[in-house]
Amino acid sequence: MASIDTSAGRIGYLEQGGGDATPILFLHGVGSDKSVWQPQLDHFGRSRRAIAFDYPGYGESDVREGATRDDFAAAILAGMDALGIGRAHVCGLSLGGVIAIAMHAAAADRIASLIIADSFAVHPDGQGIHDRSVAASQAMSMGDLAAARAPLLLGKAASDELKAGIVATMAAIDPATYRLGAAAVWLADQRDRAARIAVPTLILCGDEDSITPPSLSEELARLIPQSRLEILNGAGHLANAEQPKIFNEAIDRHLSEADEIR
Repeated sequence: MASIDTSAGRIGYLEQGGGDATPILFLHGVGSDKSVWQPQLDHFGRSRRAIAFDYPGYGESDVREGATRDDFAAAILAGMDALGIGRAHVCGLSLGGVIAIAMHAAAADRIASLIIADSFAVHPDGQGIHDRSVAASQAMSMGDLAAARAPLLLGKAASDELKAGIVATMAAIDPATYRLGAAAVWLADQRDRAARIAVPTLILCGDEDSITPPSLSEELARLIPQSRLEILNGAGHLANAEQPKIFNEAIDRHLSEADEIR
């Protein structure tokens, strides 16, 4: 694990790879941290710099009281500055997809392309999910919340090992940080921002995702002009961890096209 001092405080990150190709950044979900992206770091680090960041309060990142989704986006942009990355492909899952859209709104010139996985512009039950998440984080330990939540996040074929890893990662999150993340993701309405996205965008969603179902990705695809939607078979909400091979292959195809029009 590593961290770096930035203008937004200390930010945790993992990095693999190098070379001249445009780097790719990975942004995690509300109940996770940078470690969930290890299958992608291993794969994409063979051809370019691949970096997974923690948001403020997560992993090795400094806490920022009252941080919003735009503060999370600003922290990732500050992390890019600190690592000498001017422009990158940005891949975000769930909350990460929300933050990726916010990054484009804040600094479109720094976004080479977007990959938005198992996410949305606005969630029809966002307020309800937020309120239930906050109440649960106050009524039980994060370990108990993680154990209850994990089965909902994963598709039918997910291994016990993956489920245990998801639970352990979520259990380590500070409850106050989790509540900030819940507000950042579930209360988002970024339909106007999504409609203004002007870079090639790949939208991915697991066909077994019950939390952000494919219909929300279909809505994103209608909103974002230069977008393509791919549904990933055999994956729930954490498609990158459940089906890393097909997840990575879809991004490889996207990067091949996006790098050509750079």
